[in-house]
Amino acid sequence: MKTVLISGASVAGLTLAYWLRRNGLAATVVERAPAVRPGGQAIDVRGVALDVLDRTGILEEARGVRTRLRGMAMLDGGGEEVWRSEEMTLSGGRLDSADIELLREDLTGLLHRQALGEGVEFLHGDSVAALDEGPDGVRVAFEQGPERTFDLVVGADGLHSRVRQLAFGPEERFIQRLGAYITVFSAPNFLGLDNWEIWLNEESAAGGATYCVYPVRDNSEIRATLGFKSDPVAYDYRDTGQQKELMAERLAHVGWETPRLLQAMREAPDFYFDEMAQIHMDRWTTGRVALAGDAGYCASPLSGQGTSLALVGAYVLASELGRQGDGGHDAAFARYESRMRPFVALNQALAQENASGNASEESMEKAKHGIALDG
Repeated sequence: MKTVLISGASVAGLTLAYWLRRNGLAATVVERAPAVRPGGQAIDVRGVALDVLDRTGILEEARGVRTRLRGMAMLDGGGEEVWRSEEMTLSGGRLDSADIELLREDLTGLLHRQALGEGVEFLHGDSVAALDEGPDGVRVAFEQGPERTFDLVVGADGLHSRVRQLAFGPEERFIQRLGAYITVFSAPNFLGLDNWEIWLNEESAAGGATYCVYPVRDNSEIRATLGFKSDPVAYDYRDTGQQKELMAERLAHVGWETPRLLQAMREAPDFYFDEMAQIHMDRWTTGRVALAGDAGYCASPLSGQGTSLALVGAYVLASELGRQGDGGHDAAFARYESRMRPFVALNQALAQENASGNASEESMEKAKHGIALDG
């Protein structure tokens, strides 16, 4: 049985692990965190990605834990309401849509359970340190554990992928910055929101800020996504204290409940910060190494399709690797790239359209359905 190491235990990595085992390959997942990471914002599963959840056996459970928002209001920088809707939210789209908005931790929890049920091996509290590819496999050095050799390695380790750096080169070759930074965190629902989403948009000489706050867990908690526009900012992506101070500094001038939100951010146990960016690469595979999800083709949160790309990309890669007698992993990687390229292009373009305010329903529909799972 061929062995595959997957770096990263989020949506792409967990989906890939499940489907590799279903297709007859042995999957091992290495994840720096001590367990599947909690927290995170509400994410969307749309179009063909819903079929992946269905085939994975978790679609109805995912529907059962979807967000229950009744609508949203848009505020200006001083907290005055500009407009409202009871038909849609900016985070999840139309409320009568078949698409699903649910918390990232709920989706990864379901995927993790399915992967465990298939007998996937997990190496928590560790990460890839080096790759040495030979004619018969890839010798992997880990930060903590002993070296091991795998037939294939897949980087599903996000925007700042270590596997991509080791196998393809520095991040700067592939990253396309979109001029904004965001943070996501959870807090008690001190705003008293009742299944209602609040957006605030502030434009100023300081660069402007936008954020979204909505309740979850039967209105007992909130998830907040705060962001600001900026030219590239130098920061250490592992120094959360520095990141919190940067966000607080950039939003200090914003009104409404911003001071309380910033204080909640400082106290949050599940703080996440990063820049809005895309990854553009001529190839997602080299030798015995492949990339999936954000590691290979991050579209950024502006697309609203990052989770769907991760689900579909992992499913397609596992399907192609599971095909017997079709030229080995080189041919499987080529089919994976050929099938996914048009779908990725549609979704990365959608992010650009959303950023400029020009995204249409037609563009979204193409992005949601732009690939056949059985292609």
